[in-house]
Amino acid sequence: MKSLRHKQLIKKAHGSYNGLLFSKEWIAKRKEILERDNYKCRVCNATESLQIHHRQYHFSLILRKFRKPWEYPNRLMITLCKTCHQKGHNKFKVPIKYL
Repeated sequence: MKSLRHKQLIKKAHGSYNGLLFSKEWIAKRKEILERDNYKCRVCNATESLQIHHRQYHFSLILRKFRKPWEYPNRLMITLCKTCHQKGHNKFKVPIKYL
């Protein structure tokens, strides 16, 4: 079982994640994934409100931070509509891989 301190560290390290979604690096990576998936949700084929879902997160124990959203291999990302993305997060927890 993970300690409270460990959980707090993870939460703090992931807290600035949303701010990174406005960077030019993420915008380019997002476009790459959308193009690969033909601008459609991979679950329901919707073309509106598309988001990119990370299938797992990578946390560096040495650096005490997560990888930046654009540093993941494309195989760990998938295009989902907002509805499918929310349903997925409600049903499943995104695994964290510790490096």
